[in-house]
Amino acid sequence: MSTGQGEFIVEGGHRLKGEITPQGAKNEALQILCAVLLTEEKVTIHNIPNIIDVMKLIDILKDFGVKVKKIGEGSFEFIAKDVNIDHLQTEEYSQKASKLRGSIMVLGPLLARFGKGKIPKPGGDKIGRRRLDTHFLGFKTLGAKFDYTKDGFFKIDATDLHGSYILLDEPSVTGTANVIMAAVMAKGKTTLYNAACEPYIQQLCKMLNRMGANITGHGSNLLTIEGVERLGGTTHTMLPDMIEIGSFIGLAAMTQSEITIKNCRIDELGQIPTVFKRLGIQMEFRGDDIFIPAQDSYQLDRFIDGSILTVADGPWPLFTPDLLSIVLVTAIQAKGTVLVHQKMFESRLFFVDKLIDMGAQIILNDPHRATVIGMNRQSNLKGIRMSSPDIRAGVALLIAALSAEGTSVISNIDQIDRGYQDIEGRLKALGAKIERR
Repeated sequence: MSTGQGEFIVEGGHRLKGEITPQGAKNEALQILCAVLLTEEKVTIHNIPNIIDVMKLIDILKDFGVKVKKIGEGSFEFIAKDVNIDHLQTEEYSQKASKLRGSIMVLGPLLARFGKGKIPKPGGDKIGRRRLDTHFLGFKTLGAKFDYTKDGFFKIDATDLHGSYILLDEPSVTGTANVIMAAVMAKGKTTLYNAACEPYIQQLCKMLNRMGANITGHGSNLLTIEGVERLGGTTHTMLPDMIEIGSFIGLAAMTQSEITIKNCRIDELGQIPTVFKRLGIQMEFRGDDIFIPAQDSYQLDRFIDGSILTVADGPWPLFTPDLLSIVLVTAIQAKGTVLVHQKMFESRLFFVDKLIDMGAQIILNDPHRATVIGMNRQSNLKGIRMSSPDIRAGVALLIAALSAEGTSVISNIDQIDRGYQDIEGRLKALGAKIERR
């Protein structure tokens, strides 16, 4: 795992070629790892990405007394038999959990198994206000009593969890995962409506069912959970990271490269291939691999009435917000115009000023919308010095730098390392000129 310190020196303008394999899904890993707290039996998980956020969460699990054993590359065994619930009260836990947004998902399993929980306000990306109300309203409906204490903690008493009808105020992925894990051992039936239905939530439900839970409806936004008394161990293999797959599609287009993305689980990618095809990017499905041929140019689609294409995000099965920054940067060298509409988070588009400094033709309409006027290779981006504001923008800037003339320097790369495993090593294997210092 990279340490995250330093910066990337990127020499742009080189065509890449070869095969690249996506890592395990970061957003799946955070909830799957928390689920090991639900049983005292052994849980084996494969395809865990070796990235900062995931390793931080494994470290937090160890602090609780979970025995963790590495059994291969990306494969670990977890035994949460002797969990020290009092660790929630420690300063060490407070500090570690506050720096990792995914730590919020230890709450559901702890409430289900031990009847209590306490957590500081979690940290994470600076991409606007991200509420935790969905988690707490769900717990409250299940019978938990929670209190925000003066020392900055959320404290929860869940000694009497019982099944209930829950209508989530938003289809939050982490909120849905947390409420599912809290409900699996609650007394009676829980009906969870407006639930997130991402493949990662489906993966969690399948894993929990193998552990002995009784969850039906996964893949839809209406889940039914019949509470059980206990859960057992299982083995689980995580999906490839769909955000990495989309990032590599955009990278291939922007750098005019021939790239094969291996083992994509194409059946789980939803609209991602469709959206990139609408940007004019050619791709072939070869078994479970995606082949992107080298393209000198690609033309943005228009709507049927001839109006300008809009790419917007939304809860699954709509297009994932994590790939809008990649769509935006990929459109820079397309032929045509596209409106990128970031509906779900505020201030995620503010990195476009750096792309404009590189020579991109982009109008930032407001905090949620940007219009990209594709340059169709009439001029190239120029390398500049820049800083990565969050995980996804960081990789978008990296793609821009790899396609640009000259050398770029990207600082604050710990943001990239939080979500992408050995990104420079894997890109160098394709022929990219990138160094960490």
